[in-house]
Amino acid sequence: MSTAAEVLARCAQLDRFSASSDHLERVYLSPEHAQANAAAEEWMRLVGMRTWVDAAGNQYGRVEGREPGLPALLLGSHLDTVPDAGSFDGMLGVVMAIAVAERLRPHLPELPFALEVVGFSDEEGTRFGKALLGSCAASGQWDPAWWDLTDARGTTLRQAFADFGLDPDLVGDAARRPEELVGYLEAHIEQGPYLEAADVSLGYVTTIAGARRFVLRVLGEARHAGGTPYERRKDALQAAAAAITAIETIARSAGVIATVGQIEVQPGAVNVIAGRADFSLDLRAETDAARDEAWALIHEAVEAVCAVRGTTFSWIQTHEAPSMPCAAWLTEAVVAGIRATGDANPMGLWSRAGHDGMAVGAVTDIGMLFVRCHDGISHHPAEAVREVDVAAGLDALEAAVLQLAGSRV
Repeated sequence: MSTAAEVLARCAQLDRFSASSDHLERVYLSPEHAQANAAAEEWMRLVGMRTWVDAAGNQYGRVEGREPGLPALLLGSHLDTVPDAGSFDGMLGVVMAIAVAERLRPHLPELPFALEVVGFSDEEGTRFGKALLGSCAASGQWDPAWWDLTDARGTTLRQAFADFGLDPDLVGDAARRPEELVGYLEAHIEQGPYLEAADVSLGYVTTIAGARRFVLRVLGEARHAGGTPYERRKDALQAAAAAITAIETIARSAGVIATVGQIEVQPGAVNVIAGRADFSLDLRAETDAARDEAWALIHEAVEAVCAVRGTTFSWIQTHEAPSMPCAAWLTEAVVAGIRATGDANPMGLWSRAGHDGMAVGAVTDIGMLFVRCHDGISHHPAEAVREVDVAAGLDALEAAVLQLAGSRV
């Protein structure tokens, strides 16, 4: 079996650790999380790694370089999933990292750094509604306010820690120090269609999108649907619909990503004009400046729509994450790795999706390698990657590590 085929087989093995028998779901601090950690730990030990689970549930493995105790180059991704997930988002990066660590065993006496692999525990935020919990702990960004977060069953995050066998009071021990790390490299499926459209296996990431999320509210007047003429209506739903159309127009023109994924109307009766409409907005861009400029345009446009329709507009921001550029020196190594596979002109992409690197970047430099996925499908059982692309990714990641080793001699 080729290394790439073995990587795919291991991803399939991880599919067994699911909370549901008919779809893949593996959430933070669950029995399935523990099973996935145990499987990854076994594969790490086969490579000769020293293994441990940190104080936030992240699974690590480490092999020393040319001398013990050197700072580590960290490779990895995440082991948790969304509900009804595919087999590769996150998991492929962890399993590829382990395979690359095995390939690099003959080079360990030459490496000017240790090599570590991490399977982060909660990138998706499925269980408690807060993404990047594992990598936030690892990067020293844990917020004590998170202890009161609850899952769908009412279990607090603090209780889930205890149930998993972790001590909540020791979560700070998961934090890595900058001097412990050389940098972080992550291989990940693209979650977009651009590599496939260009008919190339791999790409390098320039930056991870900066995101803001909002709840927008339009207030109108609920009145009888039959008895109220159009010129007297203050229809919150019609205003919201026009606003949503304006949002897409602005986003397309500005080259940003704006998504309205939820809308709730009150009173919600078939024969009553909507008096209120609340809808979500997820706004992402390559840079924070582009994101914020788009928001200013959206805000202005929605206010104008509401003014024309006799409604009022208000909003609250529920989330903000800065963009995270990939470090030039790590990106150069990733590009060199891709070129080593025969692609003379690697494609650079900004990641529209979030990744653990957004948090890890607070403590060390990051770089990312994208692997082609079929039709850009992700967060869905139809996620698919080809063995030939995984093989190219393994070669590129290995070459990138050796390039970094050479640059630090």
